[in-house]
Amino acid sequence: MSATLYNVIEIQKILPHRFPFLLVDRITALEPGRSVEGYKNVSISEPVFQGHFPDHPIYPGVMIIEGMAQAGGVLAFKSMDSQGQEATQDKVVYFMSIDKAKFRAPVTPGDKLVYRLEVVKNKGAVWFLDGKAYVDEKLVAEAQLKAMIVDK
Repeated sequence: MSATLYNVIEIQKILPHRFPFLLVDRITALEPGRSVEGYKNVSISEPVFQGHFPDHPIYPGVMIIEGMAQAGGVLAFKSMDSQGQEATQDKVVYFMSIDKAKFRAPVTPGDKLVYRLEVVKNKGAVWFLDGKAYVDEKLVAEAQLKAMIVDK
């Protein structure tokens, strides 16, 4: 089992997201400027399952991509911290683009959704990330993400 680098309380000190839109429970690996791994435990109590779908609960692909992006946000902020850049508490990460998104298998309640992202390129405040999401080591979604860190 992976070690916990950041639990949900520590993640909330890094990201501005809160329930019901904080979609990362733990960060288990982080190499500043290079990669991050984290996960979300998908529970039937997620508010999204009230309507998606009541008799056949499927975790929405857009939520998987958002969770990936949030893990990428932790990577970007912690990379900035390690480079001694200006304080990140006054910053927020904005999506610029999502490309080549593919959903390969449904995610359902009870699944542990693991996010793995690698930095493709970083130019100042702009981050290009290759993201993948897994359940039981099976690829369930992937996308190329571009984000920018800006002042709040």
